[in-house]
Amino acid sequence: MFGFDEIILTSHYMEGYYEKDESKRKETLKDINVDDVKLHIGNEIYISNKMIDFLKEKKASSINGTNYVLFEMPFNIKPMNIYDVVYELLQYKFIPILAHPERYIFVRKEPEIIYDLIEKGVLMQANYGSIIGMYGTKAQIMVKRFLESNTIHFLGSDVHRENTIYPQIPKIIEKLKALIGEEKLIELSETNPRKVLQNQRIEVEEPESFKLTFREKMIMKKVS
Repeated sequence: MFGFDEIILTSHYMEGYYEKDESKRKETLKDINVDDVKLHIGNEIYISNKMIDFLKEKKASSINGTNYVLFEMPFNIKPMNIYDVVYELLQYKFIPILAHPERYIFVRKEPEIIYDLIEKGVLMQANYGSIIGMYGTKAQIMVKRFLESNTIHFLGSDVHRENTIYPQIPKIIEKLKALIGEEKLIELSETNPRKVLQNQRIEVEEPESFKLTFREKMIMKKVS
């Protein structure tokens, strides 16, 4: 039976909107009691030229105090500063992890950007729910293609409320096993996340290129 024995709490950090600093989140963590599950502090940081400042000042957190930093981008528009932000994080010895690459509209139009970011040192975390279409057919197509082409390094729940993703996990696991095999699934859901928590290096496979089928291209062109 597939389950979770450790969870990283990656609440959003976005300047001016979601700004609960690390000390307050650690206090909140003390009040959360979950049997047989170990909880860790983190953030999903909205991309900003001030990300290093947020981390230094403990406004936002890396994952479990490690060098790994989870961040996200705007869904519709490719940020002009993405390479500057990635470069600065790497200069400060942080390892960027991009959340849900399959959900960005601009990535669907230009998937090569994901290969480019991986080459520069960015890791990718897909959502469990994407594989069953929880974020739409387009995200479902992209996550399958990314998983098949070795461009995904972690899987995340991206849970925001009760009774959404977790009841679906058994079905998702079976679909993932069929798509990438049990060994790869263990790597993405257990091996790599534990390496992050222990601040260990993750070996990245060379991504493979892919082409969408005619049907998939037609779906991607549909306005949604």
